[in-house]
Amino acid sequence: MPANRNALIRYKTIDNCLQNRYRQWTLDDLIDACSDALCEYEGIDKGISRRTIQADIQVMRSEKLGYNAPIVVYDNKYYKYDDPDYSITNTPLTEQDLNVLSEAVEVMKQFKGFSHFHSMTDIVSRLEDHITSVRQKTIPVIDFEKNESLKGLEHLDAIYQAIINRQTLSLQYRSFKACSDKTFIYYPYLLKEYRNRWFVFGVTKEDKMLTNFALDRIQHLETAHNEPFLENTFFDVATFFDDLVGVSKTLSSQPEVIRFRASREEAPYILTKPIHKSQHVVKESEEGDVVFEIEVIINIELQRIFLGSANEIQILSPQHLVDLMKEKLEKAAENYKTPVSVRDR
Repeated sequence: MPANRNALIRYKTIDNCLQNRYRQWTLDDLIDACSDALCEYEGIDKGISRRTIQADIQVMRSEKLGYNAPIVVYDNKYYKYDDPDYSITNTPLTEQDLNVLSEAVEVMKQFKGFSHFHSMTDIVSRLEDHITSVRQKTIPVIDFEKNESLKGLEHLDAIYQAIINRQTLSLQYRSFKACSDKTFIYYPYLLKEYRNRWFVFGVTKEDKMLTNFALDRIQHLETAHNEPFLENTFFDVATFFDDLVGVSKTLSSQPEVIRFRASREEAPYILTKPIHKSQHVVKESEEGDVVFEIEVIINIELQRIFLGSANEIQILSPQHLVDLMKEKLEKAAENYKTPVSVRDR
């Protein structure tokens, strides 16, 4: 493994440069690119020596990290990959790597059955499947839900470290509705993944209000070293999502009992995959319809679940949710009353 994160950033930057064969790369060009990357990602602006980049190239060429990068010099000046398809990110796992991963999987499998291990089950299955496919040179037989173009993951570790180390963040954010960025002094307390998006929950210094930010809308963040951390006295992170579907919640939000009817066709899906852990059956009709109840906060994520099955689910109470869903469905129906031409699209 690289000695530190800065070295890894340099290796990755050099790799990105040498994959670009539409440009010639001198040693000075690589130095400048690495300096820019370290300044962007780590805030380091003191520059990098020629000796450091030369040493990095030698490490990448060697077997030390398993890269064996085919870096060559031509015209006594320019650097490139001799293999145009090479990248350090495509380096295959060695047998030693596979053995280590196999041992790790076996250790983790020993924890099956413990309540705290449930969230890791899919990770272990994914690792086990990948190891098998690499060794047998077969395609994976498990396809996990993933989003290859997901943005914001580069902030995940920094926010996680800020939470566990109780560090204040300076966070530059742009919501989907905003025309420009806004900077917040922010005290992060909790990370949450929902449908392949990551969110951080915390409090802003400006108004001491609970605010969640989507990581894919964060433009920039850094540790605010001069800002003392504000301890979390606002909510219990262990129970915060107990009455929630999704991520939209304020400290003043209160759960409500929601009753809805599912058709005979839809009911089996809701029975086998409950909308919320509070879900229970109130009544079953002879025709096969089922009336359910859940006790949750009414938010946009819950509304979208109901709207997604609007032809199979009818909200029965509370009345304000019935009225809201009716209004949304009427607006949706309006979208289809006027024929849409190809030109309009």
